[in-house]
Amino acid sequence: FNVPPAAIRAAVQRHPGAHERIDLVFLWPSLAPPTADGQAAAKASSADGRDAAPVPRTDDRVFVTIAGLGAVLAPVVRLRTIYPRYIEAQAAAGPDGLAILPFRAGTPYEGEDLVYLAEKPEEFFALCSRPIRTVPGTCIQERSLDAAEVTLRFSREWLQDWRNVAAGFDRLVAQLHAAGN
Repeated sequence: FNVPPAAIRAAVQRHPGAHERIDLVFLWPSLAPPTADGQAAAKASSADGRDAAPVPRTDDRVFVTIAGLGAVLAPVVRLRTIYPRYIEAQAAAGPDGLAILPFRAGTPYEGEDLVYLAEKPEEFFALCSRPIRTVPGTCIQERSLDAAEVTLRFSREWLQDWRNVAAGFDRLVAQLHAAGN
């Protein structure tokens, strides 16, 4: 993997060489690492209408973890064999061809939905938390790449434009794992 140092989230991981796991962050939709100060901020207004300190945003970022696959089942295998054990019986229609399948209460995935492309689930699927009060929903998409698992965490709101999100993730993974690296 070819990782831009500015994208590394944990200072302890900012050294050359092999890592068991590395945590990254990229701005969306540019797929560039955040600025050196780590801010991609929106201005907040104080009660008297003056500008307050910038508020850090996370809805404009994709968080990426790269780790060895190890003994963990590949994501597509989990899609076919594990998740069906815990889902509700009926999927709801989602945006632009997606299906949304809630997990049953009392299961390890309670409070989450399996979101997938209805005709070809292996082509696009993610586990997504449901928004609760002021906490927005987030989605996790996992991909196997050689002996590594790449986990992408993003805002559930991005599912409205999932095709562009999936294409952006393809570009990001290709950028991180260019042929010949």
